[in-house]
Amino acid sequence: MAEAKRQTRDVLLQETQDRRLLPHVPDSSGQRRNRDRRDHLFADKNRPQHATYAGRRFLADIPVRMSVHGKRRIRAHSVDVSQTGIQLNIPPGMPKDYLAVGDVCNMDFTLQPGIMQEGTESRYRVRGSIVRWSPERGTFAVRFAKPLYVSRRAARDVMLSSLSLMFLFLVTLVILLMRTESVLYFSQNSLLYGYSIATAAFLLTRYLFGALYKPVPINYHYTPSITIVIPCYNEETWIARTILSCLDQDYPPEKLQIIIVDDGSSDGSVEAIKYIVRKLWLEDERFDTKRRIRVFFQKRNQGKREAMALGIRNTNTELIGFVDSDSFLEPDAIRHLVQPMIDPKMGGVTGRTDVVNTYTNRLTKMQSVRYYISFRIIKAAEAYFGAVTCLSGPLSCYRLSAVQKVLDPWLNQTFLGRKATFGDDRSLTNFVVRNHRTSYQDTAICSTLVPISHKVFLRQQMRWKRSWLRESLKAGAFMWRKEPLMSLSFYMGLLIPLIAPIIMVYNLIYVPLTMRIFPTTFLLGILMMSLLMSFAQLRLKKSTLWVYGLWFVLYYEAVLLWQMPYAWITFWVSDWGTRGTKRKKKKTGAGVA
Repeated sequence: MAEAKRQTRDVLLQETQDRRLLPHVPDSSGQRRNRDRRDHLFADKNRPQHATYAGRRFLADIPVRMSVHGKRRIRAHSVDVSQTGIQLNIPPGMPKDYLAVGDVCNMDFTLQPGIMQEGTESRYRVRGSIVRWSPERGTFAVRFAKPLYVSRRAARDVMLSSLSLMFLFLVTLVILLMRTESVLYFSQNSLLYGYSIATAAFLLTRYLFGALYKPVPINYHYTPSITIVIPCYNEETWIARTILSCLDQDYPPEKLQIIIVDDGSSDGSVEAIKYIVRKLWLEDERFDTKRRIRVFFQKRNQGKREAMALGIRNTNTELIGFVDSDSFLEPDAIRHLVQPMIDPKMGGVTGRTDVVNTYTNRLTKMQSVRYYISFRIIKAAEAYFGAVTCLSGPLSCYRLSAVQKVLDPWLNQTFLGRKATFGDDRSLTNFVVRNHRTSYQDTAICSTLVPISHKVFLRQQMRWKRSWLRESLKAGAFMWRKEPLMSLSFYMGLLIPLIAPIIMVYNLIYVPLTMRIFPTTFLLGILMMSLLMSFAQLRLKKSTLWVYGLWFVLYYEAVLLWQMPYAWITFWVSDWGTRGTKRKKKKTGAGVA
């Protein structure tokens, strides 16, 4: 808790800036290539997703030991590093002719967590050759003989995969054995043991179907027109980066448009939007940015739902996408995101959301593991049956015709006689999934900022629980019409969290006090649940953050679980949560730029 209080700024990976504003947009003029110049890497189908753009460089001041031609030994410090090479400072006092372009060298260095993406942290012993020697700049550059992920995979990833798979098997076996005990003693306490059996079945089937899930492969001939709507409220720090990431896409520019809606921001968001849009308009001759970018400024704050609706009403493309104003897309996110929409029955798709400020503190590291499992396992399991129950705000898209049919009831939604003021993305998903399929595309990746303080995090989680409960109750009226296994899983997923606080009180308070029995089995079950999350994260992402899965489950059981009873009786509270601000509904107009 103290660490989160001390930390007041987000810590992000330090990526070197490309001198071009839109380096990944296909250039019809043929003046440049939008792909990474290291195209040979893209033939490797087994490369991890974080290495898709292998030339992406990150600032890194790390010690590097080198031997050149097996004789000359050098100790240097790096400037930046990528999957394919490293730039280093020339050590003081080194003669200008000591090294030359073409010299072959062996290097030994360690990438600590937070220098590059998750899954790159490791010690590396790699071979390379000097490709640039610049004494006047005081630097030289080395190109690796093999990309770092290949070196890591050979040295470490096979071991991690084997160990994590073995531990997953053991944890699953323990859970099954514990549930066998529940079946044997079911008649003695049907409620308690029935809950244990249902929880284990729900959890294990989610992981099973998540493991069976496969993303839709890219069909490069399928490029439907799409408009990305970015609702913005008080995001002056990040909105420019969000806009750039949405426009800088490896997607036909004539098929991609952007609508930015500022929802009455009271900070410097309007100025930040105008500044970046003016810069983008200067690229009009090559990228047609004046036609493709539209901006609406609402005079007063109305809420995210109204901002999204304004974007919906002002587009006529085949698809409409939504990106939160503190989320950033990978350059190929849109191309991957639209692929499931080739199915005419598909109404909407969500991409994978990673945490961009993972290495800020322990709280953000816990959230990083939780986000990954929530998307890669939970949403992937729902996608296996074509019924993802929440197309998330950081990155999602819908068939425009499906959204237009439900726009008015969604915009004017009420619950218990009160206007719905939050849970906009889950609510829109509910309206669409009723009559359409919805899916998840794991290869469409964005990253988002998460709360760095416990106070803001807890307020966000309370808001999410209220919207989850409201929309789950509404979805319960039609989910029975979906695929039987999916509908059964949905109703179990609704019931289990609702009665979990009661089960916790019974096992941790009532039983020890009245029966003088220590709740060993119950606590062991919680441990197995946390290990299942942690080892799944280790297996899939091969990151050192896997241990924070344990901490998140403990945090959930000790803190977050107890928000649910309060959420039952506070549906009307409209605290936005994430930024610690209150949303107040006011009449307003909108201006357009």
